[in-house]
Amino acid sequence: MSTHNVAGRKSALTWVVNISVIIMVVAWLIPTVGLLVSSFRERDQISQTGWWLAPLPVEQAFRARVPAEGATRDGERFVVEGNVFTLQGVANAFPGGGGNVTAFGTRSIQPGEFEAGTTAELRDGGTLTVSDDGTLRAELVENPEEGTPFVYFFAETPPKFTLDNYRTVLSADNMDIAFINTLTVTIPATIIPILIAAFAAYALAWMQFPGRGLLIAAVVGLLVVPLQLALVPMLSLHTQLGIGQSFVGIWLAHTGFGLPLAIYLLRNYMVGLPRDIIESAKVDGATDFEIFVRIVLPLSFPALASFAIFQFLWTWNDLLVAKVFLPSNDASKVMTVKIADDLLGSRGGDWGILATAAFVSIGVPLVVFFTLQRYLVRGLLAGSVKGG
Repeated sequence: MSTHNVAGRKSALTWVVNISVIIMVVAWLIPTVGLLVSSFRERDQISQTGWWLAPLPVEQAFRARVPAEGATRDGERFVVEGNVFTLQGVANAFPGGGGNVTAFGTRSIQPGEFEAGTTAELRDGGTLTVSDDGTLRAELVENPEEGTPFVYFFAETPPKFTLDNYRTVLSADNMDIAFINTLTVTIPATIIPILIAAFAAYALAWMQFPGRGLLIAAVVGLLVVPLQLALVPMLSLHTQLGIGQSFVGIWLAHTGFGLPLAIYLLRNYMVGLPRDIIESAKVDGATDFEIFVRIVLPLSFPALASFAIFQFLWTWNDLLVAKVFLPSNDASKVMTVKIADDLLGSRGGDWGILATAAFVSIGVPLVVFFTLQRYLVRGLLAGSVKGG
């Protein structure tokens, strides 16, 4: 007798599903953790090592001018002694006052030409020695008061975490206005399609009228239409109607783009509601509106919450629609546009700012998701296995 279907015994497929879920969670979690760690690191350290090496020292290249102060005369030469870790432009990277020099040089094209502790010849005939503890000794032919050469060196800097990236992003000009604008766009753009789609989904699920099947097919077909195809025609229509680039225009745009998914999701869920409850209410004389408000809407809350999560996340993180349907002035910019234009435009290579801006922008969506996530799976699964 086969034991594959014995009660209480887990199917091998269950383990495959569990392992697959774990792999997907890890695949999404790793880059998220990397962004979080990078958002607290300095630009120079990010460019040298990956986020997984953040707790370890980082080898960086530095450049500083040999100090002229304290020079003494030794025959025909001037002797300068000091420590590279205390030089101007370097001391900030070594708050403890010391480090470990691995190599040094006298030319920018070869900053690590010599090993620490060796003596290098300067172009003017002098010498330069840098020890591994940072001790510097320069013998110069020319008077230091007339100028000193540069010293280049590699040194291990201690790991450093800072909040400067967050201060830069949060203190950017008009970032508070951009945050309010994002809420102004996202909240109505989430509520309006839910209200419209709920009425439409009930009609397609429980009301009989000519062309219902064609409407359902049209909704399914609209799910695969790229929104990019509708941007220019919709903007032209908005301009003709006088709403052009405005908050009303972007509300209607997000409503139009979100309605197919909303109607499809809610209709599939409502079809799966107990038919006996609906028919009993009709026998008792309830109208379709009363059935919709008092029975269908309360029972459909998981599906409503599921779509609300999708729509809120999409509109909050949207950049393309906001660039098209909102004015380009600072008073109307949302956070995604503000970050893309003002922060990334001048800091495209600053990965710390990029990571920080990403986490600042996803703060509110995370709160919304974790608040409503218990309804997400229930609403999606119920609508995916029932239909008619």
